[in-house]
Amino acid sequence: MGRLVVVSNRVADPRKSASGGLAVALGQALESTGGLWFGWSGRVAAPGEAEAGRLHTQMAGRVQLVTMDLSPTDHDSYYLGYSNGVLWPVFHYRLDLANFDGGHIGGYQRVNRRFAHQLAALLRPDDVVWVHDYHLIPLAAELRAMGCRQRMGFFLHIPLPPPLILAAIPEHDWLMRSLFAYDLVGFQSEVDLAHFSRYVRTEADAQVQGPNAFRAFGKTVHAASFPIGIDVDEFQALGRAADAQDLYHQMREEYSRRRLLLGVERMDYSKGLPQRLKAFRQLLQSYPENRGSATLIQIAAPSRESVDAYASLRQELESLSGQINSNFGELDWMPVRYIHRNVARKRLPGLYRAASVALVTPLRDGMNLVAKEYVAAQDPDDPGVLVLSRFAGAAEQMTEALLVNPYDATRTAEAMQSALRMPLEERRRRHAALLEGIRTQDVHWWRQQFLDTLASIQTH
Repeated sequence: MGRLVVVSNRVADPRKSASGGLAVALGQALESTGGLWFGWSGRVAAPGEAEAGRLHTQMAGRVQLVTMDLSPTDHDSYYLGYSNGVLWPVFHYRLDLANFDGGHIGGYQRVNRRFAHQLAALLRPDDVVWVHDYHLIPLAAELRAMGCRQRMGFFLHIPLPPPLILAAIPEHDWLMRSLFAYDLVGFQSEVDLAHFSRYVRTEADAQVQGPNAFRAFGKTVHAASFPIGIDVDEFQALGRAADAQDLYHQMREEYSRRRLLLGVERMDYSKGLPQRLKAFRQLLQSYPENRGSATLIQIAAPSRESVDAYASLRQELESLSGQINSNFGELDWMPVRYIHRNVARKRLPGLYRAASVALVTPLRDGMNLVAKEYVAAQDPDDPGVLVLSRFAGAAEQMTEALLVNPYDATRTAEAMQSALRMPLEERRRRHAALLEGIRTQDVHWWRQQFLDTLASIQTH
């Protein structure tokens, strides 16, 4: 394989553990090939500032990190307007929250074209280009239009909805046609792959050419599912470090008379947070023996605070948690601890390990790595129980979890009760199977599977 070139909306230094497992996994492949990581710097230039569009370059070992600033106009249209105002809600099945009237598609196209223009000048003929996520769907089409013939792959980290939902996006045909500029398109789950297959066959009249190969618009694209994982050893090592251990012992001491249920995610309408609180309320109503003994800790890290839908969600969560605490709380016990702050990644394993039950119940999620991190953090001799939404991509792999429909508060409460009462031997059995699965299909397996498949494809 030639040099690996990774392109994503944001760039992270792969040497820093705070960057997360994805950066570490990509960093290993980039390091081995003396690779390049290209993307937005995260900086918005001041109005009229000449810096917008200028490249910034730094070295992280053998990896070259190249980033570009955005102008305020481009940031508002490409990032806020189209990527997160149209694609994010639609791909998470929330047509009601999509802003189709903003006219932001022009900014989305313009920034992708600018990324392509800047990147093309840095590419070598034998480079392998791996583009990530919904912000950059048309990037390969822009590069191809400029004459770039390198091997190119794309991975979608979020769900892909069914064809009828996709078809609600104005110019959806242009967007999906852009994917045919790639040699390989990867999805998180078999469900996402099935949605892609059905869309290109019904909307683009694509011809199926062998297993997961589709021909339309005079081009052939291969597609497959590659469920992303975590670096289990790295995360478990993080759990043995002082920060995680200190938090674990602190939580065990503070909640020595309680059973902890835990939710950890960004504040986002796709995560099913109101539904989770309502299910916990149902648990306390239907199974009163949990009153005074079960505590839900819900971490909802700030996210896109300026967007109306997120402000409304925050208000709803604060209201629900207040109502539950008011109706069920006692002088020495508050049933819900709702925390609207980030928890440092180095402390998370300690929090996971202290929890008897993890509630990972999104309404829709591409994968959800919290589920896998929770399993990795557990004590195998006395593990906690994972309650997992059937609508998370992780549910395809993690069948030993207690799978729930997050829209059904009664059944989700029943699953919480089963988790709290589950015998030790069953907990051990389920955890051992889950741990084996996330070790086998970890983030390094994911990276290698995608790159090996891309390398095996006969290109344009």
